[in-house]
Amino acid sequence: MERIPRLVLAAPHSGAGKTTVALALIGALGERGLRVQPFKVGPDYMDPTHLGHGRSPYIGAASGRKVYNLDGFFLDGEGLLALFQHGARGADLALVEGVMGLFDGKDPWGKVGSTAQVAKLLQAPVVLVVDASAMAGSIAPLAEGFRRFDPEVRVVGVFANRVGGVRHAELLREALVRVGLPLLGWLPQDPALEIPERHLGLVLAGEVEPPLKALVQAATLDLEGLLRLAQEAEPLPQVPPFLPESHPPQVAVAYAWDQAFRFYYPEGLELLQALGAELIPFSPLQDPALPKAQALLLGGGYPELFAQELAQNQPLLEAIRGFPGPVVAECGGYIYLSRGLWIGDRFFPMVGLVPGEARMGQGPVLGYREVEALRGNPLAQKGEVLKGHEFHYARMEPSMSPAWRRVGGQGVEGYTDGRILGSFVHLYLPARPEGARRFLAWAKEGPGSPRGS
Repeated sequence: MERIPRLVLAAPHSGAGKTTVALALIGALGERGLRVQPFKVGPDYMDPTHLGHGRSPYIGAASGRKVYNLDGFFLDGEGLLALFQHGARGADLALVEGVMGLFDGKDPWGKVGSTAQVAKLLQAPVVLVVDASAMAGSIAPLAEGFRRFDPEVRVVGVFANRVGGVRHAELLREALVRVGLPLLGWLPQDPALEIPERHLGLVLAGEVEPPLKALVQAATLDLEGLLRLAQEAEPLPQVPPFLPESHPPQVAVAYAWDQAFRFYYPEGLELLQALGAELIPFSPLQDPALPKAQALLLGGGYPELFAQELAQNQPLLEAIRGFPGPVVAECGGYIYLSRGLWIGDRFFPMVGLVPGEARMGQGPVLGYREVEALRGNPLAQKGEVLKGHEFHYARMEPSMSPAWRRVGGQGVEGYTDGRILGSFVHLYLPARPEGARRFLAWAKEGPGSPRGS
């Protein structure tokens, strides 16, 4: 059994300020000399860039540690515990930021893919982050309802965000006394303390610097109470290691990493490294050539915000067109690999290895996905099933050679010719490590590999 002090930050709904509160807590605890390990519930690859410094896909902005996703749809209970223990090694406290509302997930009851599911698996105390800007006494029945809804989810206190001042905070504290829940801290209502958003969520770390010092100075925190509750978490059972035994670097994998492409699951990249990948970053925006590599990984991001710059980097577009190894392109990378992107009535030519054109749409396509390979590709043999998540506004012309069929439906998606895989689905490789092994083995074998059949 292993004792890991831990807390989950949850909320009644999205937009309550979980990331802002997490940053304030990480900063305040860091000033005390404590090593805080951040985690993020769900398939989100944007918020973690703030929690951990944004200069790599592994480490976020506040804690200086790798930030991992805890998702109950991607991983079973043992896998999720293994990832948690892997990430929390050497930390004084694990701080888990929830996703959406506490009981929001893949199903209407929050049994899968929710913050509640992760809190139960981790046996972790839950602090409810409440947007208190338009309430006073009503905070008590709100918090009490969340505490009572599922007895296995242990709500132990409240953090109030967007508070009008000291008197408002005292009203909230007094109201919570009636239901026996402590007010563990609060942040004032101040737009300067907010992190800006755009169409896919928060802007990325590095685009704007979160006001870390200002957040710590503005926050009123019961750090002793928070630490005491975190330390009361029960010991967790030992489970097998999350990653396989590490191999020395054997295969060079070039991966897109700049302002246009930055959406990766950190633990997915770490899995590739453990299996023998040397990950070499490059910038589709600025670099005139690819690094020397045997495989190519184009992650998601915001190509629509940099379409002109991407289209103008002709030397790199030509280099990718001539790349002979396996190529995996997800979401933004899929758009980049297409013939081009329409934004309104303007067309921006891209790589052209995917025979279709993308167009920005009005509404989002989002949700968890299980997809079955329609033919062999760099990550799966025909008939194999992988898990992932979709969140995008772009639409792609239907392909004559789709990569995936959605499990549980007839819809097909993506493109593959065997060597190239393009799709809007962000696949979660740790859910099925065989896909990562296949990708690296194909790259090591070199051009002419028969794996695409």
